[in-house]
Amino acid sequence: MGKRRRIFTPDFKFQIVLELLTGEKRAAQLCRVHQISETSLSRWRQQFLEHGARVFEDGNAAPAEQERIAELERMIGRLTMELAAAKKASDWLDSLQ
Repeated sequence: MGKRRRIFTPDFKFQIVLELLTGEKRAAQLCRVHQISETSLSRWRQQFLEHGARVFEDGNAAPAEQERIAELERMIGRLTMELAAAKKASDWLDSLQ
């Protein structure tokens, strides 16, 4: 039997890295308490330092995504109505036979 890999949430990783960077706890202490490897912690820290600037990026992508979601929701609504109409027409045609 192989060893199962644990999956850590982004919130958990963020909290651990934050404790490390603020000096609240040392790396060895965090690894011991949370039973994680120093390699994982160092990788999370590096990812945080490399990608942390994204938090402050301009949110121009969000409105475009919201518009796309709204468009897809309108399409789903229209298709639902068309399907309901087609079912009624099918039932009506079946009743004529």
